[in-house]
Amino acid sequence: IGEAGDLSKFAHGNSLLRHAGLNLAEASSGKWKGQIVISKRGRSRLRRNLFLAIMSLVANNPEFKELHAYNVQVKKMKKMKSIMKLVGKFARILVGIARNNEPYCPEKIQPLASIAA
Repeated sequence: IGEAGDLSKFAHGNSLLRHAGLNLAEASSGKWKGQIVISKRGRSRLRRNLFLAIMSLVANNPEFKELHAYNVQVKKMKKMKSIMKLVGKFARILVGIARNNEPYCPEKIQPLASIAA
C-alpha cells in the first residue's frame, strides 16, 4: 500500500482505484460494443497488493467473508467479480480511514442487519 503514497491525499477511494488501474473501461471500437473490463493503466504492484489484501481479508475477516459469500450466493456473482468489488470497497475504506483519521469500525462500514433483511 506504500506504493500509493499518503492515502489522505486522495479525494475518494475511487481515486485510489484509478491510481492502481482498477477503474472500469470499455473495450470497444467503432460501432462494436465490447465488454467492460478493468483498465490496468496504473501501478501494477499496488493493484497486486490490494488484491492480495482482499484475498487475505476474505479468508480471515468475518465481515469481508460474509460480504463475499453474499455476493456469490445471493447476488449470483462470479467469485472473481465479487473479489474485485471488494477491492473497491477496501480502497474506499482505506481512504476514508486515512482522511478522517478514525480506526476501523466494522459496524460503520457494513451494517450486517441491512444485508440480512
